[in-house]
Amino acid sequence: MANRPTAPFDTPLQNRIPGQTGPMQPKPDHGEESYKGSGRLQDKVAIITGGDSGIGRAVAIAFAREGADVVISFLPEEAEDARETASWVQKAGRRFVLVPGDVKDRKVCHEIIDRTMAEFGKIDVLVNNAAFQVERESLDDVSEDEWDDTFATNSGAVFRLTRLAVRHMKNGGSLIHTVSVNADQPKPKLLAYSATKAAIQNFSGGVATLLGPRGIRSNTVAPGPIWTPLIPATMAGDHVKQFGADTPMGRPGQPAELAAPYVMLASDEASYISGATIAVTGGVPII
Repeated sequence: MANRPTAPFDTPLQNRIPGQTGPMQPKPDHGEESYKGSGRLQDKVAIITGGDSGIGRAVAIAFAREGADVVISFLPEEAEDARETASWVQKAGRRFVLVPGDVKDRKVCHEIIDRTMAEFGKIDVLVNNAAFQVERESLDDVSEDEWDDTFATNSGAVFRLTRLAVRHMKNGGSLIHTVSVNADQPKPKLLAYSATKAAIQNFSGGVATLLGPRGIRSNTVAPGPIWTPLIPATMAGDHVKQFGADTPMGRPGQPAELAAPYVMLASDEASYISGATIAVTGGVPII
């Protein structure tokens, strides 16, 4: 197993959310050189929101190497990162579609689904991964607009995209939602973010029951601290410097370490797994 970076991290803070991969030191590992596919998702079509960087990029690379075509949703200002992700999909010999736009916009959600159907004619997997967070010291520091935007981006988009995507899914379809260890262990400086992740986890369980008769599965993956551009773009310097040091493994996870559960949940091997949460937390237990 490769040695993984540990704190302290000396990476420049970024003043734009959600952040970019380029300035990060050390660079996140998305599995570019390590992930080996084995055809587990052959000819499936997968949508990944927030697919430009971080966990989304790692999932896109893994899915493509497992044989899937990938639709990558991303914020327009993250176009450079999105093109980099698309290049890895293309190198794996699979097709891609890039759909810029903010998923809190209902029209963008419709466009993601419409573009997917126009290009590929089906939807097998939806990965609801896009998210927004900002650390705040007190309730007074959380504006009403920020609270509403966080819920619209994190939870609202999950509802809208799920509702639209399942209209085109057949038996065997898979919904995978990125939540967080914070859904079970809310962080006081991430009140809005933690609340949205708990909401998504609850939503996924209800959808699993609702869509079970159709053979469509809904599950969540709950990461712990993962080294992505969101970290230097949204957290204070001391927190970034020591990021992940308080986990039992003493380090943050790399995006590549998230790929395996997403592949498993997207595959037909997980045909009886629905309503579940898979924790990838470096040893932090969730209940």
